[in-house]
Amino acid sequence: MRRRLLLTGAAATGAVVAWSYLEPAEISGTGNGFAHSTARLLVPEALSESAPPTRIDYLSKVPSRAEQLRKLADGSERNPFDVLVVGGGATGSGCALDAITRGLRTALVEREDFAAGTSSRSTKLVHGGVRYLEKAFFSFDYGQLKLVFEALHERKRLLENAPHLCNALPIMTPCYQWWEVPYYWLGLKAYDLVAGTQGLTVSRYNSPKESHRQFPTLAQTRSEDGSSLKGTIVYYDGQFDDSRLCIALACTAALAGAAVTNHTEATRLLKDKSGMIVGAEVKDTLSGKSTQVYAKQVINATGPFTDSLRQMSDPSKPSIIMPSAGVHVTLPDYYSPEHLGMIVPKTKDGRVVFMLPWLDATIAGTTDSSSEITMQPQPTEKEIQFILDAIAEYLTVKVRRSDVMSAWSGIRPLAIDPDAKDTASASRDHVVSMDTDGMITIAGGKWTTYRRMAEDAVDLACLNGRIPQGLACQTSHLPLVGATGYDTALFTEVAQNYTVPHRPGAIDTRVAKHLAEQRKLGRRLVRGHPVLEAEVVYAVHNEYCETPEDFIARRSRLAFLDQRACQEALPRVVELMGEEKGWWYWKRQRELKRARAFLQTFTSDAAAPGKKSAAPQEGTDLISSHNKGGGA
Repeated sequence: MRRRLLLTGAAATGAVVAWSYLEPAEISGTGNGFAHSTARLLVPEALSESAPPTRIDYLSKVPSRAEQLRKLADGSERNPFDVLVVGGGATGSGCALDAITRGLRTALVEREDFAAGTSSRSTKLVHGGVRYLEKAFFSFDYGQLKLVFEALHERKRLLENAPHLCNALPIMTPCYQWWEVPYYWLGLKAYDLVAGTQGLTVSRYNSPKESHRQFPTLAQTRSEDGSSLKGTIVYYDGQFDDSRLCIALACTAALAGAAVTNHTEATRLLKDKSGMIVGAEVKDTLSGKSTQVYAKQVINATGPFTDSLRQMSDPSKPSIIMPSAGVHVTLPDYYSPEHLGMIVPKTKDGRVVFMLPWLDATIAGTTDSSSEITMQPQPTEKEIQFILDAIAEYLTVKVRRSDVMSAWSGIRPLAIDPDAKDTASASRDHVVSMDTDGMITIAGGKWTTYRRMAEDAVDLACLNGRIPQGLACQTSHLPLVGATGYDTALFTEVAQNYTVPHRPGAIDTRVAKHLAEQRKLGRRLVRGHPVLEAEVVYAVHNEYCETPEDFIARRSRLAFLDQRACQEALPRVVELMGEEKGWWYWKRQRELKRARAFLQTFTSDAAAPGKKSAAPQEGTDLISSHNKGGGA
């Protein structure tokens, strides 16, 4: 124990000094080899020249999906795009924004919806990774230290570029043994040191009394061994709305001129006579129409499905993705204070468990286990119970299975480390590679470093000679749509001047006023949640919302917050979308049926005892089943 404390103290004092000796390294450009992203590309002077800031009209309306599909079809063999990105998650959308702001003609296709996979099912934290720092010091792991350093700096950039969707969050680490107080205090001071000037607020120690005042439901005695609380260490990380941030990335890229389309699947890769990839045949999954899109450079940013696209080009290519499932549950808001989270660094099996306030609820997680790759993963009852049992040891509130309002599973696309024995020990760093067929693959990583991942991928694209080198990366200080003019007091202006208050970043105040006063859409979709009917209409016309699942899971977060309330609101969502899109009766019924099936993935694979679905029976008429008494 003394050795661990001494090592942590030495790390805290030497972290910044150690970092000063880190040297950039070159990323391999061809073959099947991969290199960690924190090794910076050696960017030539042509990409390093200063350039005027990118001009984006943030107040203009994004091009419609029909316009984007027409623009996509313009990528002909004679007039190809510079870059075609396959995958519309955090990394893919980030790549599209990075490329278009460098002056490259850019297209992006996403098989499902933006953030439909892993990018909407994260822990909602913008963080450097406290446990990665611990691994770096005790394993003398240079790569893990660089990962934390990079992530902490990207954390600050993200909070500045999207303040309407991100915020700093204090997180409390409880200490029930005396040795834990100096151990975690020193470790989190090292975290502060590595962050340097990009830090949020310095960590601090709280006495047991002060800890109880700030976190009333924190147990004063741990049930596992009867140990009394010795105090807590509070540190700061970031929190965000993951899917809405991804949609903001896609919409910002669209405003900058990129052709971005969701529900558009790459069904075949196009090759020239030499076997080099020169584009893809894509299918609009909503209309069934296919078109060939040519590009000088294709970037594979498909997350867990990275191997599927690589093997579409060459079935013999080895798999490089190790899928890891992370399960989270949503609990009522009273489980945690409104502005303070809790993290338990080590559970019975050595994993991290946390509770965080999020959108007027509490989310808890997470598991870390091997998983099959699927578009709609579902948590098991065993995983849900593991999380509930783990947090119960640290709370005074009775943790009940019936309190679980929603549960979801997300697949982390970890890049394989040959020496990793399990997914918990695999690196979260990202890797960039160009295969012999010319396709660039960006894999691994995490949400916090999406911008740096995109920068590395587009840098490599610019260095291979197939596209114009253009400008250096422009996204370091580029606001996302919704950030311009935002401040934390905006809600007071809305409350004073407009009939319908709204969530920051969800809908423009002038549009809210118009919809509320002219179209009478100011009612809530469902009791207990602030989502308005007007937001459905806005999302259809301004955020590429094409299906009910797009709205309930990614434009609003109802599916993640309250599965039963979402079932109740769903018929009205379908009705509103049907009115805007001209869906006929049977089309609405099919959309409703599919969305209900989708919502079932937000429960465990075995129904919870005594819980019944709040959804109407299949075939129930839309009008008769929707909640007409939503109120304001």
